[in-house]
Amino acid sequence: MSEAPEEDGIMVIRTVQTRSRTELVDITGEVEAARREIGLADGLLAVYVPHTTAGVTINEGADPAVRRDVMEVLNHVVPWDFDYRHMEGNSPAHVKATLTGASVHVLVEGGRLLLGTWQRVFLCEFDGPRNRKIWVKGLGA
Repeated sequence: MSEAPEEDGIMVIRTVQTRSRTELVDITGEVEAARREIGLADGLLAVYVPHTTAGVTINEGADPAVRRDVMEVLNHVVPWDFDYRHMEGNSPAHVKATLTGASVHVLVEGGRLLLGTWQRVFLCEFDGPRNRKIWVKGLGA
């Protein structure tokens, strides 16, 4: 897998080692560290996961039961046992990644991520355990 090109203002901020087949990993701290490194005080951060069996989302981070509930529902809606045609055996991961999406945007104002009181940024693992890359690009105001 190629690294993100630095000249385009994209940077690989973290390689996340996931531990389970499916899980939500809180990456808010890494996104904030990327914002600081980029030096973005006002604008927008694009957070992108360059994988077809992983996604990224913003959701509640205060109660760990929310993470469990999200994953349980996704596993119920997109079961592992189904008549999938993709021979690699990870079609449910591709479907779940399609549902969550590969990117989110976070507003930045006054040098702070503008997330709601309970909101956190999560890497969504659907085909783990694996090493996952997260790219961030700042779009300044």
